[in-house]
Amino acid sequence: MVKAVEVIQQMASFLHDSIQAELLKHVKSAYQTSQTLPDDLLSALHFVYKAPLLQALDLVDNKSVTKLTCPAGRIAFQVLGSSGIPYICLPSSNFCSCQYYSFTVLKRSDVDLCKHALAVLLSCAMGSCQEQHVSNDRMAQTLTPGHLELGEEPPHHSHQP
Repeated sequence: MVKAVEVIQQMASFLHDSIQAELLKHVKSAYQTSQTLPDDLLSALHFVYKAPLLQALDLVDNKSVTKLTCPAGRIAFQVLGSSGIPYICLPSSNFCSCQYYSFTVLKRSDVDLCKHALAVLLSCAMGSCQEQHVSNDRMAQTLTPGHLELGEEPPHHSHQP
């Protein structure tokens, strides 16, 4: 019985990932064509992502997502939250350093993504990420757990294209 449950969970995860990938393709196509997202696509996004969607779109509109890259090839995203606090998101796992992610996504499993991680996905699909190249040391510092709590400055958010 346990094995059957694991198989069903894996299938559900695969299906969710496939739906997400397909939705993001439609976001990219629609945005490239008209610089806007049609209502039917917004409805589909809301059905899949629920509560974080509107806040994520607001972050995208405010150009709050910055892709950080370093010479070693590492990639992370910095999202300037609505409160002005920068959060780090990792694209490979949809991880975010915010408390909402820790509590609502990981512990309670109420939603799959926080608004910051969703903003990263949408911003990348829409081609609206800011980009910033940082040193390997700076990237390592950025990815060190608790670096923000230690009072260290994260890489600065840039509003330049």
